Amino acid sequence: MEESIKPLNPIFLDLGPIQIHWYGVIIGVGALLGLWLAVREGTRRGLHKDTFVDLVLFAIPAAIIGARLYYVIFQWDYYYHNPGDIIKIWNGGLAIHGGLIAAFITGAIYARVKKLSFWKLADIAAPSIILGQAIGRWGNFMNQEAHGDAVTREFLEGLHLPDFIVNQMYINGEYYHPTFLYESIWNFVGFILLILLRRANFRRGELFLTYIIWYSVGRFFIEGMRTDSLMLTDSLRIAQVISIVLILIAVGIMIFRRVKGYSKERYLDVSQ
Repeated sequence: MEESIKPLNPIFLDLGPIQIHWYGVIIGVGALLGLWLAVREGTRRGLHKDTFVDLVLFAIPAAIIGARLYYVIFQWDYYYHNPGDIIKIWNGGLAIHGGLIAAFITGAIYARVKKLSFWKLADIAAPSIILGQAIGRWGNFMNQEAHGDAVTREFLEGLHLPDFIVNQMYINGEYYHPTFLYESIWNFVGFILLILLRRANFRRGELFLTYIIWYSVGRFFIEGMRTDSLMLTDSLRIAQVISIVLILIAVGIMIFRRVKGYSKERYLDVSQ
């Protein structure tokens, strides 16, 4: 049976010299859906409808560059000898932590220039970001990457996964943990959680910080299952270290802002 299994075609559209990959299409869909949600919520929260459109024009290119640079830096031994591969992002190799860091810096600069509250923008964007991450993981699925250790077909079928997922997890003669799926589900649950927490009228900034904590907790455990992790040492995974650091920073900022009285405003307040 395994001999007849063929992976899904990673090419969405082949125009001869130009190929459009599913990886990019799926990430694009996630970004557009996230933007639509942010624009809709931002308008309800008193922001101009173009606020997030303008922000995304800067944030997405910055995020892509940041995600790629982060990945390339930690895989420099390979890219030093293959510099032509640095731009081939359609083959994967976008580290989400690098993208998030670049996007957050861009958002902070944008908020300062536009004289808007960074925390208000971040709170509104948080559900959109994690939804985009949940959708984007399916780009890894099409590329047969971001998977875990080898397992049996019986194990995958025991998870009640549809055949198209089970078959796509058959790579080079073995089946693998669909860790892309685990993270996608974790992020979808996080998206629903953040939408529900909006109604709780959190203090400004804490919805975004909750996103950081939620995502980082899931990423820490799921990263431990992956076989393609970026490593600091033979046993130390970069993403797990970053996840712990982000959790500590998010909790620290939340406590600091409350102690100093910087978080008196609430999510539903309409002030800029």
